[in-house]
Amino acid sequence: MVAAWIGLVSNIVLTIMKIGVGFAFRSPSLVADGAHNAADVIASGATLGSMRVSKQPADEDHPYGHGKAEVIASGIVAVILFIIGLYMIYHSIESLFEPAVKAHWLSFVAALFSLIWKQFLYVYTIRVGRETKSKGLIATAYDHLTDVYASLAAVIGIGAAIAGQSYHLPYTQYGDPVASIIVSLLILKISLHMGRESIDILMERNLPGEKINEYARIILSIPHVKRIDRIRAREHGHYTIVDVRVGLPGELTIQEGHDTARKIKQALMEVDGEIQEVLIHLNPWYEGKG
Repeated sequence: MVAAWIGLVSNIVLTIMKIGVGFAFRSPSLVADGAHNAADVIASGATLGSMRVSKQPADEDHPYGHGKAEVIASGIVAVILFIIGLYMIYHSIESLFEPAVKAHWLSFVAALFSLIWKQFLYVYTIRVGRETKSKGLIATAYDHLTDVYASLAAVIGIGAAIAGQSYHLPYTQYGDPVASIIVSLLILKISLHMGRESIDILMERNLPGEKINEYARIILSIPHVKRIDRIRAREHGHYTIVDVRVGLPGELTIQEGHDTARKIKQALMEVDGEIQEVLIHLNPWYEGKG
């Protein structure tokens, strides 16, 4: 939660700084970068709200908890980034056909400060997000990463323009929009990746085959387990749910079957800390009948 608040406050400060400096010194790249941060404020707000909801315990209406709230927020961030990427491409192409604006060193300093601070935020947020298994924080970290690219484009563009003005280098004033187009394509790529991941979780896509095979190996190592009739596993926000049907000797008592199911659950949760729910269905197994 602290990481999300740091990101929100940082985005508000950077938005005010970049839009203010951008308008004051007529730097279109800095204004566009500031608009990007303004969208980040919305994204950070969505992440904070979703994290609050996702941490709520299961209730009668939501017996599996509220973990998917963060996935929904991640999807919202992906849509915001996609729209921003399209806007930046349009704005950059449009700038190629307009007279170049004289760059100011304060615009360069503002963009450089944003680049350094956003790189720090990305490293910090991605680390916390992975440690806490928070989809919302990981999405916010990738959002910070796109800001790094956007600020880098502004630094290169403004720096090229300043160098061109000082040393009379031709066409350098158009370095900003060209760099922005490249960065925008990277932003679109990240947004599509995040969006696809959110859709996969919401549609309850099975975990990768390697994970499923690992779970199956662990289950088959439990005493009395003779076969696996079906195994499925899906992400539910910041945790994983496993659904398995196993065959046990038909002559076992209900107590023995219950104890075996408990051992399966404990073994899976010990191997993978992301597993918080294991649904087990027991089928009778008889020698010679598979």
